[in-house]
Amino acid sequence: METVYLQTPIGYAELKGDEDGLASVTVFDGEKQMDVIPEVLEDAFYQFSEYFEGKRKVFNLKLNPQGTAFQKRVWNALLEIPYGKTTSYLELSKTLGDVKAIRSVASANGKNPLWIVIPCHRVIGSNGDLTGYAGGLHRKKWLIEHESPVKQQSLF
Repeated sequence: METVYLQTPIGYAELKGDEDGLASVTVFDGEKQMDVIPEVLEDAFYQFSEYFEGKRKVFNLKLNPQGTAFQKRVWNALLEIPYGKTTSYLELSKTLGDVKAIRSVASANGKNPLWIVIPCHRVIGSNGDLTGYAGGLHRKKWLIEHESPVKQQSLF
């Protein structure tokens, strides 16, 4: 498994993968130095750079997340949420055919190993509140605002 780090506006992104595809993405505070971008992660590195520069809305990468069949089903549903849009955990449960599975859906969403690429940040509470994000709500808020078609200007 190869690793590359990318400095982003929300922290350092750690991308891990191999010839089978991108396996995980995490974002953390702190710093990491990277001299060489592994060949198997070059495309992911450049696509992430474009995303954070506002030049990319859709990732075109070979993905290889590890999880249960149910988790993968939820993650595939997350891939259907368009850039700049959000949905609720309840709506996602309905999409998957079982409104009673909302807690299981939320749990699978929280175990998504490919942050940003599989856009778990686009899932919010039914009342519109930002709820739960493994990377912290400040990152979820930033990602949703970054993808928003309406840019709010600062008054100060």
